[in-house]
Amino acid sequence: MPSLEFWFDFGSNYSYLSVMRIEAAAAQRGVAVQWRPFLLGPVFQSLGWRTAPFLQQELKLAYVWQDMVRECRKYGLPWQQPSVFPRKAVLALRVALWADEQPWVGEFCRRTMALNFGQDRDVESEASVRATLQAMGLDADSVIAHALSEPNKLRLRTQTETAMAKGIFGAPTFFAGQDMFWGNDRLDDALAHCQALEH
Repeated sequence: MPSLEFWFDFGSNYSYLSVMRIEAAAAQRGVAVQWRPFLLGPVFQSLGWRTAPFLQQELKLAYVWQDMVRECRKYGLPWQQPSVFPRKAVLALRVALWADEQPWVGEFCRRTMALNFGQDRDVESEASVRATLQAMGLDADSVIAHALSEPNKLRLRTQTETAMAKGIFGAPTFFAGQDMFWGNDRLDDALAHCQALEH
């Protein structure tokens, strides 16, 4: 089965759109998803930006929020403009990274994104992450302990460095083989390209 690398951050609003639909879209095309959570903040800093570029442009920020309303309507997704943006979600990213090959990683990511962008709720605290894991019927204590282990913390830093080395400058980003696609609106193109590589 061909596979698509999916690089995302829980604080990224356009990653929300892709997280919520990538598994179903990939399954329709017979493509596996390789979940690649990473920290977008250090990537921006390495490029000389203190935060997301559109946060530094008032007109563009207003456009982005309008665009999110339209895009969520198009995909049938709930939308609540976050009162804190971007929200940090380091523990949630560590959980997703530790679980990147677990069958429940997609559901965890969707639930986390839905809290942030569908309900404007906290996704940073351990209590929030624990509640999400428990709602999924998982052993929250065990998962969080693994996520907070020093090897996993190091792995998230390394994953972020790998993102920069691959030339990633934003999220969501997809890799079909060596070919990079950036932005939620390129998800379908990335999946189609991934399929074509197998033929």
